[in-house]
Amino acid sequence: MNKNYYAILMAGGVGSRFWPVSTTEFPKQFHDMLGSGETLIQKTFSRLSKLIPTENILILTNERYNDLVLKQLPLVKPEQVLLEPTMRNTAPCILYASLKIKKMNPDAVMVVAPSDHWIEDETAFVSNLQQCFEYCQNENALMTLGIQPTFPNTGFGYIEFDKSDSNPIKKVNQFREKPDYATAKSFLESGNFLWNGGIFIWSVQSITEAFAAFQPQMNQLFLEGFEKYNTEAEIDFIHQNYASAENISIDYAILEKAQNVFVLPATFDWNDLGTWGSLHEKLDKDEQNNAVVNASVVLENASNNIIRTEGKKVVVIDGLNDYIVVDQGNTLLIYPKNKEQDIKAIVQKIKN
Repeated sequence: MNKNYYAILMAGGVGSRFWPVSTTEFPKQFHDMLGSGETLIQKTFSRLSKLIPTENILILTNERYNDLVLKQLPLVKPEQVLLEPTMRNTAPCILYASLKIKKMNPDAVMVVAPSDHWIEDETAFVSNLQQCFEYCQNENALMTLGIQPTFPNTGFGYIEFDKSDSNPIKKVNQFREKPDYATAKSFLESGNFLWNGGIFIWSVQSITEAFAAFQPQMNQLFLEGFEKYNTEAEIDFIHQNYASAENISIDYAILEKAQNVFVLPATFDWNDLGTWGSLHEKLDKDEQNNAVVNASVVLENASNNIIRTEGKKVVVIDGLNDYIVVDQGNTLLIYPKNKEQDIKAIVQKIKN
């Protein structure tokens, strides 16, 4: 394996749209959401380790999930887990991890990958990732893997690439915000738009130069601790300074400003598993399009539902269509699938 290959596995999110299974105490990346026998973070770690040495995979997460990470990923040593003392967006934690890697290996190339995506064709994923790594080793490039859109999805951001570019790796024209349905439809018809899946690849040199150019204040903040990274003094420095970093995404902080951004249209299937509906798409279904995880069911006049319980609870349903039915702990959720985006707001109401 190439010792210059690194990964930053992002595992700090809460996944509140998967409530009541995903909670602040035990988020979705630590659950076996599809009944596959592996949690999402375990599956992602395994996929990355097909190309990247396990000791070069860093896990970025919140302090409260440290024990969960170490329990679920026994190959990971405590020093591979980077702990955010407070919740911030993706730019600060990526800069922090990048500077740590730069101190370890200034020749490193890295992938930034969310821990909660579902990718079935792992061979194609590894092949695409290898292609990106090789490109970034030779070019000053900030790269992303763009997902081929299969329908006009209004829940994803899009990447517009140069239509005239005949190379396999395309120059990015611009990132586009989540569109309305008509705009998403026009994106698909134009043929040069991809879903932004949030998987990024670059050399440590390219990304740290980009932070220096476009986020000088944040860059200076984290550079002050450079001598302390990978030593016992690192934790104290991060505790004292991390909260001062701006709460901003890598897209806004760097990618929308830089001119050296490229995309490789991915050849693997992908699902971001962001909602119960997206999980329903990935699960096996019966003749009435019902998806069941763990439960034993008796269904009459029921279609397009997703039903999930703890253990093998018996669930009897008659006359229910297009619903989410989830039994978890002391909570039972029965909710229309077409209103799944509202679950996040319901969680807030319950907290308040």
